[in-house]
Amino acid sequence: MQYSVVNKNNQEVGKVELREDIFNVDVNQGTVWEVIKWHLASKRAGTASTKTRAEVAGSNRKIYPQKGTGRARHGDIKANIFVGGGVSHGPHPRDYYFALPKKVRKKVLKGTLTFKVKNNEFIIVEDFNFDQPKTKNAVEVLKNFGCDQSKVLLVLPEKIENVYKSFRNIPKVKILPVEGLNSYDVLNAEKVIIFKSALDKIQERLGQ
Repeated sequence: MQYSVVNKNNQEVGKVELREDIFNVDVNQGTVWEVIKWHLASKRAGTASTKTRAEVAGSNRKIYPQKGTGRARHGDIKANIFVGGGVSHGPHPRDYYFALPKKVRKKVLKGTLTFKVKNNEFIIVEDFNFDQPKTKNAVEVLKNFGCDQSKVLLVLPEKIENVYKSFRNIPKVKILPVEGLNSYDVLNAEKVIIFKSALDKIQERLGQ
């Protein structure tokens, strides 16, 4: 499958061969949902915590006699029905991670890349660099591609210092090396811009 390669001025400079087993893969929507849920679960800190009545500071004294007051029966002031008391069934620190087969994650990544290619949201750009880190240069490149107002995922073969520093301050741009490419960030972006040398690494990684 032939696909155009452009330079940073959005001028076509050649063609590249996209592997059919990576960029022409259909995936069940339910499987995609499962992988996205896995990514989001992995990102959760799981630090939410509440105190039970055993952990709240306060006296254990029974607040008034069991009988004879005409009021409801109560124990100490730390009961969950009192303001400042413990919380019943509240959240406690936990790990939200769950296992998901590597084969499934890889197939969904292929499916999301296929989706971007078919919807013309996939740009392969000839490798470039800047003389010095400058956000203005990065914005100019995005304007050339017509995506300066869009959410963009920029995939690099490795950390190219001047390119990374130029793009990192742009709010809607996320930069990833090939090793960090994942289904969630691909789907979350409106445009995926991939360096040509990064594409070679992606095809090598997903083709195994």
